[in-house]
Amino acid sequence: MVKKIALEEHFISPGLIDYWRPTMTEVPAPVTAQLFKQLSDFGESRLESMDRAGIVKAALSISGPGVQAERDGATATRKAAEANDFLAGQIQKKPDRYAGFAHIAVQQPKAAADELERCVRDLKFCGAMINGHTHGQYLDDQALYPFWERAEALGATVYIHPTDPVSPAPVLDGVPALRRATWEWGFETGSHALRLVFSGLFDRFPKAKLALGHMGETLPYLLWRFDSRAKLYNVKLAKPPSQYIKDNIVVTVSGVFAAEPLRCAVDALGRDRVMFAADYPFEDAVEAGHWMDSAAIEESLRADVAYNNAQKFFGL
Repeated sequence: MVKKIALEEHFISPGLIDYWRPTMTEVPAPVTAQLFKQLSDFGESRLESMDRAGIVKAALSISGPGVQAERDGATATRKAAEANDFLAGQIQKKPDRYAGFAHIAVQQPKAAADELERCVRDLKFCGAMINGHTHGQYLDDQALYPFWERAEALGATVYIHPTDPVSPAPVLDGVPALRRATWEWGFETGSHALRLVFSGLFDRFPKAKLALGHMGETLPYLLWRFDSRAKLYNVKLAKPPSQYIKDNIVVTVSGVFAAEPLRCAVDALGRDRVMFAADYPFEDAVEAGHWMDSAAIEESLRADVAYNNAQKFFGL
């Protein structure tokens, strides 16, 4: 069993439960109850799952949507800070097993930047996770430049986690099984990341760092086409879109446990840009760990994806 660092492992804090429950309305009640139990646990159950999967350290993050669903900026800022303090307390109990991603309310950009700095400098978190758009405001919005300026200065990675689109995609009407995690979240989150690339955000903040789960939300498969269409539409960027994806974005394998897409992501982005994650408890950490142990890849790559890349990139 190869040792692993897992980078998309979720929890829920007391002040954010009411934001989470509406996302579970279509999930059977017993499943929701079990997920809530797992999200709320930082002890034996979570650690046993990690041990069975070979996960030596898990970077914990809020299960969405969190404060991205809050309309009042002051309330969102306060609750994000409370969630971060709660997580810091849990990490202090098991600092050898847990790390953390900051929960950030971008409704107030200056406060968001300050909270990110507090979490990175004082709480020693390894970056931030933001649950997609905030009431239709995506992270390329110019109002958020103060946040990106601080993130770049801190060297802090911003992990974009999926959320529901502003409006449900009509193409999925009548096929509810394709909504949310099956397909809808993937193209929503991939599109969010592409907004950052095509808007020129990485020209303005060239050292900004972004992370995406689910093997890169399909982006690694389409690099050539992004470059081709950028030429067609005369997109004004300093580099081809694919180069920003390679330079500024890292991806995790969360929720995609198959060797074929893993090899594609590694070939497209580089072997140091792909990292392990289980997406616990929404995926089985043990299944994810066993897949990582047995995937048909070379052993040096297995060690890099499972542990070495995250240790170097996030300083874990």
